[in-house]
Amino acid sequence: MLPSIYRPTEPFTLGLLGGGQLAKMTAQEAFKMGLRVAVIEHGEGSPAGVMTKLDFPNGWKDAADLDAFITASDVVTLENEFIDPDILDAIAERRLVFPAPDTMRLVQDKFTQKETFSAAGIPMARFAAISSKQDLYDFGAEHGYPFVAKTRKYGYDGYGNATIKRDTEIDMVWRRFMEGEDTRPLMAESFVTFTKELSVMVARNRRGEVAVYECVQTIQQGHICVTVLAPAPIEAPLRLRAQEIAVACVEAINGVGVFGVEMFLTLDDEILFNEIAPRPHNSGHYTIEACHTSQFENHVRAVLNLPLGSPDMRVPAACMINLLGERGGSGIPDSVIEMLKVPGVSLHLYGKKECRTGRKMGHLTSTGHNVDEAFQKANLALERFVW
Repeated sequence: MLPSIYRPTEPFTLGLLGGGQLAKMTAQEAFKMGLRVAVIEHGEGSPAGVMTKLDFPNGWKDAADLDAFITASDVVTLENEFIDPDILDAIAERRLVFPAPDTMRLVQDKFTQKETFSAAGIPMARFAAISSKQDLYDFGAEHGYPFVAKTRKYGYDGYGNATIKRDTEIDMVWRRFMEGEDTRPLMAESFVTFTKELSVMVARNRRGEVAVYECVQTIQQGHICVTVLAPAPIEAPLRLRAQEIAVACVEAINGVGVFGVEMFLTLDDEILFNEIAPRPHNSGHYTIEACHTSQFENHVRAVLNLPLGSPDMRVPAACMINLLGERGGSGIPDSVIEMLKVPGVSLHLYGKKECRTGRKMGHLTSTGHNVDEAFQKANLALERFVW
């Protein structure tokens, strides 16, 4: 049995599985707290890997690098949900890992995720496992069109999803997902007609203490979150209901760390669960400037079983806008000078070496007296940013 809290003779080291922008922003908070950081990622020069001498660029599929990473770390956490739980089990034999492998098994498969939360009484759209083409026809006949077919694992930013509007599209969708080289199990969900997409970040430590962030609205473009408005411009009782659902989700999987819970607000003002991310989340980036304790600091606190910081907003409103790549080539923007002249706006560039169209290269956050003011300032800054 591993101890609940390590007391090393040398400076404490937080191990990060993954070296992207979420790991980078987590590492920044860890450094502020006097910790060391170890990073393992497939490839050199990752945004988080360049920040530390404890960088293992051969990745977790390399036995030697994985062993060295485990040895260097005291507690391990992750920045994405796509790591095989068997690898997490191997790490957990020697180090504490959060979220735990058992938690990851409940959320990594989206059908298992929905089954788990449905059993906990979380409201959501109708869903079913799909094992044959006939299952898709049966789902459409029972629940109506349109509905969504999605891969149960490894889908993000809309990848692995297909909206089926009529039965004549089922054959095409089946061929796309199940007759290529990379076939994966499928599930189906009823299509939700919503007025807004919502998100709530929840931090939970090993003692079960929780810190619940404000409910925000996320605005998607091409299945990628491009804008976050905090707080969500909806009635306060609805924001509270979204927070309650988010906490119930995290507790249902015994989650430790920070989790992003995505939801839909329907035409009837019902809030339905959509998906959960077992890590810091794009919709929580605004917390760096807008909250007393950012999602990244509370993630570090949670996995180390420390008291959680206040998630309350220290400004009336905030807006976050993703900086998406508009071309291929260098990850260095052409100019940020005019953008930096906009008062009340903070710039975060992730340090990715290569830019691709639609790739998340950074974000900017603005604060204001209300959501409209914050949104206007953020858009003014965006207009002045030059790739």
